[in-house]
Amino acid sequence: MYLYRVLTLLAIVFMVGCASNPMKVADEQSLKKASSKESQIVFMRSSFIGSAINATVYDVTNNQTKFLGVLANGTKIAYSTHPGKHTFMVVSEAADFLEAEMSAGKTYYSIVTPRMGAWKARFSMWPIRNDTSSEYNTNSSEFQSWLSNTKLVTNTEASENWFKKNAASVKEKQSEYYKVWQQKSAADLAERTLNRDDGL
Repeated sequence: MYLYRVLTLLAIVFMVGCASNPMKVADEQSLKKASSKESQIVFMRSSFIGSAINATVYDVTNNQTKFLGVLANGTKIAYSTHPGKHTFMVVSEAADFLEAEMSAGKTYYSIVTPRMGAWKARFSMWPIRNDTSSEYNTNSSEFQSWLSNTKLVTNTEASENWFKKNAASVKEKQSEYYKVWQQKSAADLAERTLNRDDGL
């Protein structure tokens, strides 16, 4: 089974080729601290599997669809917003979500990981905890590696145009898969939620 999955992924990579990223590598690579009146969240992606497929990330709080950018392998996106409750979404073949309860002046982190889809990699968003209770946590050596080995990217005219052309499809996936998300148990949702104390 494992060999089959690996061969399938390699075939997908061969068929799709390396996905181009319309984002721009930021001139300043140091992450700025969140302002005292805002919260910041950083989405990171670092995995060989599914590396030929780009994912796109959004703030979909209150059923809105704010495009945050295209997350390619080895990149990260920083987003500043108002404190409080948020829902974020990642889209590729399907859509997945992350809940967050964020405090002002703090920065939160999420790792975006690939998983097998029907035709190409799908992605999940995971909270990075500020303790050792989770596989993904800010005390791990992996976290420091993700921070160091991913490049901060920002939107460009090309990425914004991509979203404008694909907004209807994105919205359809948001509607379809959020219904699935809402069927998750309270325990599953808690596992996929950034808590106030997870901020740094």
